Amino acid sequence: MSADAAGDSILPATYWEERHVADEADSSLGEDLKSSTASITSSVLAYRTLHGRTFHSDRVSDGEYWGANDERAKENLDLVHHCLGLIFDGRLTTAPLEKDKLKNVLDVGCGTGIWAIDFADEHPDAQVVGTDLSPIQPTWVPPNCRFEMEDATRPWTFAPDTFDFIHMRYLYGSFPDWDFIFKEAYRVTKPGGWIETIEPSCQIQSDNGSVAPGTAMYEWGKVLIEGGEKSGRTFRVVEDGLQQKGIKAAGFVDLKVTEGQSPLNGYMKDKKWNDVGLASQLTFEQDIEGYALFICTAVMGWSPEQTRVYAAAFRKQIRDPNCHPYFNYRVVVARKPENET
Repeated sequence: MSADAAGDSILPATYWEERHVADEADSSLGEDLKSSTASITSSVLAYRTLHGRTFHSDRVSDGEYWGANDERAKENLDLVHHCLGLIFDGRLTTAPLEKDKLKNVLDVGCGTGIWAIDFADEHPDAQVVGTDLSPIQPTWVPPNCRFEMEDATRPWTFAPDTFDFIHMRYLYGSFPDWDFIFKEAYRVTKPGGWIETIEPSCQIQSDNGSVAPGTAMYEWGKVLIEGGEKSGRTFRVVEDGLQQKGIKAAGFVDLKVTEGQSPLNGYMKDKKWNDVGLASQLTFEQDIEGYALFICTAVMGWSPEQTRVYAAAFRKQIRDPNCHPYFNYRVVVARKPENET
């Protein structure tokens, strides 16, 4: 059941307070709201502080990312990497790469840099570059791995025909123009090089009716979608087919599209997917506030308290053994034609 299919409007923030679920929450967000992060004086690290959490500062570039970038958020990004490792059976990519021909690799929106580091370890002869708005990556990295601050929404600083492989994942809600992103990716990819993009749907569903209208998990997609519309950075990447459309328009060929469903708690009988669900549940339980805070308060106009109460309702629902939530995801792999120069 999708938010679009339901055709109902988003619930007001006061709805969650009226349900009196605040006492179900753990105190994590409350503690964050009462404390501030350590003072950072570097202009490069001039993060926005929002209700005790830090986010990328638009004073540094025109770019904007809706997720937090502090230590708690970094731990959660690494958990997401673990979840994807479970989904793809430990593979870092599904692209048909020839290891001996890989010389230069780009990871766009690399976050903590964990994918780039792992890929560099697996491919010691390749030079791996990770780019992101926030310099939150570690300093101890493989010698063939480096990180650069780059706003992907502006013209990329790399020369044409530089990379044998470009990797992108979980960047929904980040870009005002996905066609521009894929055009820049095409420009800097070598003829014969590959691109892979992995994106999730933000709409949580269930097959047993447990993710129903009026529940926190049902509202999650609607909140993000409306927030994306207000901020001009869509979360409907999967729903609107932006990966396939943008990659085709840019000129890539040999598209391979893979779609799947990922559970969000441990209701699956299959061990692999049960493990995926439990790991995914942990990502939300540990830091749903890091996902919700910017969209709910800065974009949607909710109060911190309303956001905390909503997060409590979400945690309560995801812990319910009768709730069988999942989301859809899409992987698109494509190649730049050999005859391009």
